[in-house]
Amino acid sequence: MAYHEAPHKDPRKMGIGRSIAVLTSGGDAQGMNAAVRATVRVGIYTGAKVYFVHEGYQGLVDGGDNIKLATWESVSMMLQLGGTVIGSARCMDFKERWGRLKAACNLVKLGITNLCVIGGDGSLTGANQFRTEWSELLLDLTKEGKITADEAKRSSHLNIVGMVGSIDNDFCGTDMTIGTDSALHRIIEVVDAITTTAQSHQRAFILEVMGRHCGYLALVTALACGADWVFIPEMPPEENWEQHLCKRLITQRERGSRLNVIILAEGAQDRHQKPITCDQVRNLVSKKLGFDTRATILGHVQRGGTPSAFDRILGSRMGVEAVMALLEATPETPACVVSLSGNMAVRLPLMECVQVTKDVTKAMAEGRFEDAVNLRGKSFQHNWNTYKMLAHVNPPDVKSNINIAIINVGAPCAGMNAAVRAAVRVGIIQGHQMLAVYDGFDGLVNGQIEPITWSQVSGWTGQGGSNLGTKRHLPGKNIEEISLNIAKFNIHSLIIVGGFEAYLGGLELITAREKYEELCIPMVVIPATVSNNVPGSDFSIGADTALNTITTTCDRIKQSAAGTKRRVFIIETMGGYCGYLATMAGLSSGADAAYIYEEPFHIHDLELNVEHLIEKMKTSVKRGLILRNSNANDNYTTQFLYNLYSEEGKGTFDCRMNILGHMQQGGTPTPFDRNFGTKMGSKSVLWVTDKLKECYRHGRIFANTPDSACVLGMKKRSLLFQPLTSLKDDTDFEHRIPKTQWWMRLRPILKILAKYDAIEIDTSEVAAMEHIIKKTGEIKGGKMLNK
Repeated sequence: MAYHEAPHKDPRKMGIGRSIAVLTSGGDAQGMNAAVRATVRVGIYTGAKVYFVHEGYQGLVDGGDNIKLATWESVSMMLQLGGTVIGSARCMDFKERWGRLKAACNLVKLGITNLCVIGGDGSLTGANQFRTEWSELLLDLTKEGKITADEAKRSSHLNIVGMVGSIDNDFCGTDMTIGTDSALHRIIEVVDAITTTAQSHQRAFILEVMGRHCGYLALVTALACGADWVFIPEMPPEENWEQHLCKRLITQRERGSRLNVIILAEGAQDRHQKPITCDQVRNLVSKKLGFDTRATILGHVQRGGTPSAFDRILGSRMGVEAVMALLEATPETPACVVSLSGNMAVRLPLMECVQVTKDVTKAMAEGRFEDAVNLRGKSFQHNWNTYKMLAHVNPPDVKSNINIAIINVGAPCAGMNAAVRAAVRVGIIQGHQMLAVYDGFDGLVNGQIEPITWSQVSGWTGQGGSNLGTKRHLPGKNIEEISLNIAKFNIHSLIIVGGFEAYLGGLELITAREKYEELCIPMVVIPATVSNNVPGSDFSIGADTALNTITTTCDRIKQSAAGTKRRVFIIETMGGYCGYLATMAGLSSGADAAYIYEEPFHIHDLELNVEHLIEKMKTSVKRGLILRNSNANDNYTTQFLYNLYSEEGKGTFDCRMNILGHMQQGGTPTPFDRNFGTKMGSKSVLWVTDKLKECYRHGRIFANTPDSACVLGMKKRSLLFQPLTSLKDDTDFEHRIPKTQWWMRLRPILKILAKYDAIEIDTSEVAAMEHIIKKTGEIKGGKMLNK
C-alpha cells in the first residue's frame, strides 16, 4: 500500500502545523467510523490537529460546537459501531453560496485547510465546488471584514480528499465503497432466513434491496444466493420478460427446486424505463403460475448493524491513505478520492470518478445498457457475466463427451461448496459430464467418484464446510491407483479446491506425469483455506468468513473487557505459520498487537508491548487486546504470553486467554466468499474447456506443459492462472506459506492505529494519481470507446 511520494519525508512530522477536519455526509454506511478513526489517529500520528465536524455539511455551516478537536481516546470503541458516530445530515444550506461562505469562515477561524469528506458522489461533488470557490469565498469574507488579510493568507488554499461511503457501491472508480460489504451481510442474513421458510412451503420469494441507480447489491445477492432472476437498473430484462421469467421458474421447479428466489433492485426498470416493482412481479408469479408468492422489501435494515471485517479494514486503509494524500497535496493537485482496486489502495481524480458515475446514469437514460454495465467497471462486468452464465443458459442438447472431476482437499472452509456448485453448473452448461470425487485424494485412490447433476448442487452456495468431504492426505505413494482411476473413470480434467495441500497435491501429480501418462490432463487448483496461505493468490476462499468470525468474537471480548476495566485479552487465531488472519483481525478489531511468524519478535518487543499497555491503562481506554497466530513462535506460546503479561501487569491489569480453535473453519460463508467461490468455480471450468481444446490431438487429450496445471488466484487486480511449477520459487515449503505476502504492508497501519511510535511506513509503491477515464473508456457520439 502506498502512502506518500517522497520516501525521505518522515510521516511523523508531515502534519506539524497543519489542521485536518473530517466529516461524514449524505446517507450513512457501516465502516464510516473505521475511516473516521483512522483519519483522526493517523492525522495525530503525523503531528496534525484533527477536528470532527458533527452533522456533516450542516455542522460546517453552523460551526460552534459542531467543529470539535478530536483526541486519540475520542475514537476508541468506534470500530464495531454501524452508522457514523459524528452524525450525518442532508444539508440544503451548503448548496447555497451564503452557506458555503459561513462554512469557509468557520474553517479559516480554526486554521483548517484540509478537509476529508466521507460520503457519496453528491457530498464529494459539493466538496469539490467548495474547493474551487475557496479563493473567491476568502475575498468576500475579507471584504466583509469577517476575516483578516493575515487569516486569508494563512488559509489561502483548501485541500480536499474524499472517501466513498455508500452501501449501493454506485461510485465508479472503486471496486467497493465503504458500507457495501456490510449491507450484503445484512441482505444475505435475511435471504438465508427466508430460504428456509420458503423451502418448507414451496414458495416463491421476491426480495427488494436498495440501489436506486445501481444494481450492485441486487446482482451480488443474486450470485451469493443462487437466485433464479435478478432485476437491475443497468440491464433491464428483454421484451416479453414476463414470459421468460415464468418459464425459468417452472424449469427450476421441474428440476426439483422447492423454492424460487427473485432479487429486485429498488431502481429496477424495463427497456422503456418504466419501474418494475415488487408487487408487479408478485402478482405476475402468483396469478400466472399459481405459486404461493411472498414479497419482502428490506429497506433500512441494509444500512444498519455492525460493520463487516472487510468494511472496517477498508475504512481504516482509506483513512490512512486520505491523510497522506492531504498532507502531500499541493495547490495544483486535483481533489482526489481514495479508493480500492483489487487489494491496492489507489488515488483517483474526484471529478473524473463523478463524471463516469454520471455517464452511467446518462447511458441508462439513453437506453445504452451495455455501456452502463461496462462503465460500472470490471468487477461489475464479471459479476454480470457470471450471473448470466449460471442463470440464463439451458444445458445444451449436444454433449461434449468430456468428463471433469472436482475434488476438495485439505481442511474444510466456508465457500468451498459455492465453488463446487458453480463449477458443476458451468460444466453442465458447457456440455460436459461433471464428476464428484468424495473425501479428497483418498476418494481418487479408492474410486469414490460419481457423476454430479445440476439439482444435486442446488442450495450449496450458502452452505459452510465441504459437502464432497475433504481430507488432508496427499497422493503420495498412491499415485498409481490415482492414475488407474483417472483412466477407469475416463477423467479428462481435474479441478482441485483446497488449501496448501491442494497446491502440494497438484505439484505431486505434475511430477508424476513423466511416469504416468494418465496424469497428462489439464488441472487447476482453486485456493480455499481459512489460512490464506496458497502461493499464487492474494485471497483464498474461506478466509473472509473466518476473519468475520474472529472479528465478531473479538468485539464481544472487548465489550467484556470494557465492562470489567483494566483487563487484557490474549487471543490465539488459526493460520498455521501464515499471519494473515491475526494481522487482518488485528486491524478489524482494533488490537494492540498481533504476533505472527513472518515478523519475528523477541523478548524486547514483548517488553515494549507490556509497557505500552501499562501506559494505555492510565488513559480512559482501560482494556487491551493481543492476537497471536497459532504458530507465531515455538517458545513464546499463547500460554507463555498469558503468563508474561499476567506477571508484568500485576497491580495494573489482569489477563485472560482465549484460543478460538475450529469455530474459525465453520459457519455459513460470507457474501464475499460465496461470490468469490462462484466466480472462481465458473472461471476454472471455462479455462479447462479452452485447455482441453488446445490439448486434444489424434483423438485423445495430452497435456504436459507447465501451463496445463495452474493455480487460479487473485493477484492485485485480477483473476490469473499461474503454472503450479512457476510458483515453487516463491514458496516456503517448510512453513507452508508464500515467501511474499501483500498484507505484510498493512502491519504498520495496525501499529500506528494502536499508538506505537517510530513506525516505518512502506513507500515502495508510489500512490500517484490514476486516471479513471482511460480505464473505463470515453463516451463519444453516444458510443463507448474502450481505450
